[in-house]
Order: sequence, then structure tokens, then C-alpha cells
Amino acid sequence: MTASALTRPGERDRLSVKIAQIDWNLVGLLCIIAGTGTAMLYSIAGGSWEPWAFDHITRFGAMLVIMLGLALMHPKWWFRAAYPLYGFVLFLVLLIEFTPLGYTAGGAKNWLNLGFIRIQPAEFMKLGLVLALARWYHSHTAKEARWSWKLIFPAAIVGVPFILVAKQPDLGSAMVIGLTGAAIMFMAGLSWRIIVAGLVAAVAFVPPFIMFGMHDYQRNRVLTFLDPSKDPSGTGYNIIQSKIALGSGGFLGRGYGLGSQSQLDFLPERETDFIFSTVAEEFGFIGSFTLLACYLAVIVIALRIASLSHSHFGRIAAAGMVSFFAIFVLINGAMVMGMAPVVGVPMPLLSYGGSSMMTVMIGFGMVLSTRVHRYAELPKGQGLF
Repeated sequence: MTASALTRPGERDRLSVKIAQIDWNLVGLLCIIAGTGTAMLYSIAGGSWEPWAFDHITRFGAMLVIMLGLALMHPKWWFRAAYPLYGFVLFLVLLIEFTPLGYTAGGAKNWLNLGFIRIQPAEFMKLGLVLALARWYHSHTAKEARWSWKLIFPAAIVGVPFILVAKQPDLGSAMVIGLTGAAIMFMAGLSWRIIVAGLVAAVAFVPPFIMFGMHDYQRNRVLTFLDPSKDPSGTGYNIIQSKIALGSGGFLGRGYGLGSQSQLDFLPERETDFIFSTVAEEFGFIGSFTLLACYLAVIVIALRIASLSHSHFGRIAAAGMVSFFAIFVLINGAMVMGMAPVVGVPMPLLSYGGSSMMTVMIGFGMVLSTRVHRYAELPKGQGLF
């Protein structure tokens, strides 16, 4: 029996008991991944802490403290914040679309310029989306989750930000939002008929969307993915160089700091989108496999935590948080291997970037909170609070 099972309900609120209930294996794995990211950022900067490695490890240290603080927070506060947080982040996304505060970077108007800081609301929308869907499913029956006219509400919760973010255009974030929403609806018990119909509709929708719904540069990325050799020095350059880096690492790698593709600046976006290619080049199959094993272990542990929660909200929220983490890993991994178009999705905690790290660490704060308070029960009310 666990320590929480042996203590009386009142004693579970003691700080020492809560700290003991944190899954330190999960925390350790997150530290290993972020530490690997720091080491790679140090390597590709030519053995320098600037401009990426120091910022990366400092941000992670700060977010680690915040994550552990969030782990001690009772799930009722996540529950109460779900709809307001979703509404607030959606408001920020709308500000980008309809006000001069929207800021364009990298061809996409997906930043909010507040003067003293620039933020990317689409990153935080993933958190708001997970919590809002978890709140909705917590207050509805399994039958309603399987098939009901009420499913229009979770579909709208996913669809509205998906459309707004895709319009920016930020195809990578839109894909993560859509796939995360679909994963949560599937785990909540959505009817297989709806799932199959959705897959058929998606397959039928993709070709016309590529031809008529995408911007030219997005369409070129997809066509380049299908045949990178058509433009090896242009749109196909990223994928070709990434594949060269992956292949040149061999079984054991070239050695730390000795990757020619990254050190000689052939590999594009080597600190963000293609940092996994650097890992494969310098540490080979063994290193990249070990790193992927760490990611898999994080996913398995987090899903187990979700399954232990006594509240439906906790189960859905924790599973949803790990879903978008897993989707990040899958899309980035497929992207650097040439198995998916380049859509600007980072490898979580490995890639350089503050917004992505903050989203992931807050999400795992929620997962750890579910672990610490797994015996907590939450009300079934359908109102905002």
C-alpha cells in the first residue's frame, strides 16, 4: 500500500506527505532530457554557454521550481480555473487576429506584442484546451461522451482555436491543438463510428486543403517533404541536411562536439526544430535511442498517474497533458527523419525556447498534482465553478 493509502485523509494535506507523493522518477527523467538539451546547445555553440545553453538551463531551473509548486496545488484549483483560463487564452489569440498587437515572425502572425514582452498564446492554448475538455467531460456521462448532440461543445472547444491558429498561419501549433483535442475525445470514450467517419473526412479533406487552403510556402513544405530532391538548395534543404546528420552519426556517433553538420552550420534551426538531428549525429543510434526511451518512460509514467486518479477530471487532464507532450515528440521526430513536413514543432525540453518549455512544465505540474492528490474527489456541477 502507498503512503497516502496508509494515512488518514486529513494527514494527506501535510506538506511533508505531499512532497513524498511527488513522482520523483518522472521529475528525474524531465531533468535528464532538459540536461541533454543544455549539453547539445553548449555543443552547437562551439563549447559556449552563450547564446543558448545558459538561458535553457536557467529557464528549466525556474520552471522546475514552479512545476513542483504546482504539484502541491489541489486539483480543485485546476478544475475551477479550466474555463476561465481557456477563455482568457482564446481572448489573447483573438487579440492577435483583430488588433495591432499581433506580431509577425517567421512568416506567421502568431505572437502578441505587449511592449515589454512578446508571448505566443497558441502555446498556452494547449493547456487551456486540455483543462477545458477535462472539465466538460468530468460533468458529463459516458453515454454523452460516446455520442450525443452535446459533443458539439467539446468539438467547438477544439475547433475554434484550431481555426484561429491555423489562420495565423501556425500550422504546427494548429496540428498539436487538433490532435490533442482528438486524443482527449478518444480517451473520453468517443464512439468508434465518429472516429472512423472523422478519419475518412480528414483523408478526403487533406488534398484540397493542401492545394487551396494553404499559403504558398506551406504548400511548398508539403511538396518538398514528398520529394526533397526537387529543390535541394531551397525548400528541400532542411530535410536533406537533417537526414545527412542522422545518417552520419552511425551507431555510436561522431562524438560530443564533433558533429560536422551542426558545428559547421549546415544544419538549419539546429538549436530548435532540428536539435534531435544533432543528438543523432554526435551520439549515433545509441544516443538517440536512449533519449527516445527517456521520452517513452515519461509518457508511460504520466499515463499511469492519470489512471490512478479517483476523479474523472484528474484522469482526463493528466492524460491530455501527456498527449500533447507525446504529440510534440512524434511530430518533431517524424519531421527530422523526413517522415513529415517541416512545421516548426520543437522537441519538448530538448529544443531551445521559453514558451514551449513553460507549457510543458506547467502541464507536468498538473500531472504531478494528479499524482499527489489522486484520492481527491471533485464535484460534478456543470457551471463555471
